[in-house]
Amino acid sequence: LKNWWWASKMSGLPTYNNAKPQPRPRLGKMWRQLPVLTRCTILVLSFMLLGTFVFSPFSSASASTPMPQTEPAYPRSLNAIMGNGKVLEHEIESLRVENQRLKELLALRKRLKHHKKVGNGDHDSENNGHVENQDLHLAGRELPANHGNSPLDAPGAQHANEHAEPHPPAPQEQPQELEMRPHEPVAAAAQPVADGGKPHLPSVQETTEYGPRNPQQEAIVGAMKWAWKGYKEHAWGHDELHPIAKTSSEWFHLGLTIVDSLDTLYIMGMKEEFADAREWVRSGLNLDQDVEVNLFETTIRVLGGLLSAYHLSKDSVFLERASDLGDRLSAAFNPRSKVPFSDVNLHSRVASKPKWGPDSTTSEVTTIQLEFKDLAHLTGRTAYATQMKEIMEHIRSLPRPDGLVPIFINADYGSFSGSTITLGARGDSYYEYLLKQWLQTGKTETMYRDMYVETVNGIRARLVKHTSGPLRMTYIAELINGQISPKMDHLVCFLPGTLALGAANGLDPADLELAKELLSTCHEMYAQTATHLAPEIVHFHVPGDGMGDNTEMYIKPADAHNLLRPETAESLFILYRITKDPKYREWGWDMFQAFERHCRVDSGGYTSLNSVLVVPPPVRDKMESFFLAETLKYLFLLFADDNVIPLDKYVINTEAHPLPIFTP
Repeated sequence: LKNWWWASKMSGLPTYNNAKPQPRPRLGKMWRQLPVLTRCTILVLSFMLLGTFVFSPFSSASASTPMPQTEPAYPRSLNAIMGNGKVLEHEIESLRVENQRLKELLALRKRLKHHKKVGNGDHDSENNGHVENQDLHLAGRELPANHGNSPLDAPGAQHANEHAEPHPPAPQEQPQELEMRPHEPVAAAAQPVADGGKPHLPSVQETTEYGPRNPQQEAIVGAMKWAWKGYKEHAWGHDELHPIAKTSSEWFHLGLTIVDSLDTLYIMGMKEEFADAREWVRSGLNLDQDVEVNLFETTIRVLGGLLSAYHLSKDSVFLERASDLGDRLSAAFNPRSKVPFSDVNLHSRVASKPKWGPDSTTSEVTTIQLEFKDLAHLTGRTAYATQMKEIMEHIRSLPRPDGLVPIFINADYGSFSGSTITLGARGDSYYEYLLKQWLQTGKTETMYRDMYVETVNGIRARLVKHTSGPLRMTYIAELINGQISPKMDHLVCFLPGTLALGAANGLDPADLELAKELLSTCHEMYAQTATHLAPEIVHFHVPGDGMGDNTEMYIKPADAHNLLRPETAESLFILYRITKDPKYREWGWDMFQAFERHCRVDSGGYTSLNSVLVVPPPVRDKMESFFLAETLKYLFLLFADDNVIPLDKYVINTEAHPLPIFTP
């Protein structure tokens, strides 16, 4: 019990401090003076602590792990530390570090107050108070009452990778100085949409000046630079980075991370990095390779990335490469059944079915439309737009009970396969692109609006469910062989943003309320884990599942991994743009901090995790390209002004690449 003196203070045990200063008593004498019950308690706790070193925390994992209803983000009592299997010395050190950070954060709060006063001029005190409360509550942690509102966590801090080594993390570097530009104050947030009011999108003049404008965006740009550093040093020109092993891997041999990140670099004002990426696209991107690529993934990531980069930069290099790629991918279109094949060889231009089976995925064949319609509009190749419409007209002609579709479709016969219905994997973006196709062409193609409205009504009637506990969570269930399955993928968290976007474009205002309820559930997927990061899949309690009535949401160990996914960040961005409710920024900032704590790798880059249920989490050692293309971009846009990628002028594809709205 090397740290017994400090541990006794934390656990409430007597410390033998008298009013008068006196020499520190010997340990043996102190031990004999303790009551027998107290000594027994200390011995039991000591053996529990010893057990955390001898036995792996994974050896006793059960088949399914309920999510605690109130998991403290920073346990401080000795019992809490023991219960979570954390090392006492590590926790004490984190207390010291946090105390120092708290002092720095309070100083940051004073600077923010000062610059808000400079920026807001003679605005009335009530408005200034609203701004202060909004922007200084983003840390997601409560301070003692005498400190007032929660300050921002210092965004410039360099976080040690807590899981790269089995030893306690190295001390963190001092936070960088944050300086608010007096001529660019943080703008006051508009009031949220009143209950019963009609939601709408803000109408603003689009900016042509990109880059960070506040401390939160500075921090997110810092994360993007860190991710880019790891990729450039260890995986340049390859598809994906393995940041811990400092190696790379290939999927399509198309430099996915570079092309997927182009518009993120541009929007964040990373000019040097964007120039390097542009040069690689010009001279290093080889589209004439004898490789088979997936039509869907290549379209949304590479074609979408090139088109978006062209729209933002007006650099013809990107449009030339996009035109070449689109021509090669179009070999997958199937004029006989109208259902595209899933794969295509870029060199031979021969299409094929997926290697894993005879069917294509429904979401894949219906999530290429935005990109090819945009390419048709830019190049004048109207055949692309015609082919996209033929695909959707064929889908509309098939049986779709309540607008819901199975997740597989046969490319030979053009018919659905199986009966599984989900808004998660293999089904998600079909529903997303119904709305976005209507928006992309200035709401002129009403077929997509009608299909979308029918679908939302079907979701409400058959898939929207609620837990019976105090949180009364709203979730989207699945239909497996006609039976309800209380399971929801993190992928489903795109839906709140889609529903809100539809409501803001004149569709049913009640969709916005459903969006808020679903986004609250998606937030709980983060807030109720030890890491404050969401798992890939959650299950919800229903009578008879053996989980107990006190459990509303639980995670199975096989579903506990985190791939750095963007769907919740996407919905936070859209709902904040529409409602201006500051809690969405708070939730997004909590998410960003959790990525920094648990996924940042010391040598550069960020890693996905094998489990979000333990701290430190076991790592997966892979940085998906969508972390740069989507997750960090949506977090940056969450803290941006309305004139940065305004939602009344852009439609954003399923890989977060903004494409302008146009009239055909």
